Amino acid sequence: MKGIVILIFVLSSFLIAQEKESEFTRGIIEIGVVVSDLDKSVEFYKNVIGMQKVGGFNIDEDFGKRSGLTGGTPFTVVTMKLIDDDNSTQWKLMSFGKKANHPLPKYIQDDTGMQYTTIIVKTMEPFLKRIKENNITLLGETPTKVGENGVFVLIQDPDGNFIELIQR
Repeated sequence: MKGIVILIFVLSSFLIAQEKESEFTRGIIEIGVVVSDLDKSVEFYKNVIGMQKVGGFNIDEDFGKRSGLTGGTPFTVVTMKLIDDDNSTQWKLMSFGKKANHPLPKYIQDDTGMQYTTIIVKTMEPFLKRIKENNITLLGETPTKVGENGVFVLIQDPDGNFIELIQR
């Protein structure tokens, strides 16, 4: 009887482990951001946010069309990360050399779709220094306190995408 109980426990543990396996190879999402000026955006994410340029690639006319990404327009992607690690989110910047077809948002409620990106930081000081050095406007009444020791800062990139920096 004791052997049957152990066998049932082992089998149930195996089934639970099987259910928890993911169909994804990694637990991160790679995010593509179309910007109006690739160089300006790379500089913003490098010099203000502190990301590292870790690579990039080109999409040619043929693949752009076959994949459905473009109607045959080639483009270059610059890949950036907060930390150069295989398990870090990739921020993939690309440009087609044109401005957005809609007004830039003033608040996150102004449009639908992805409206902001959250970056958790150890301390806000170096970010505030780079924000000031690069003449980036702090939005709302930020920096503002969150909880007892937290700090929240909201800014926009050159294309109006909201970036919230949170020190917890």
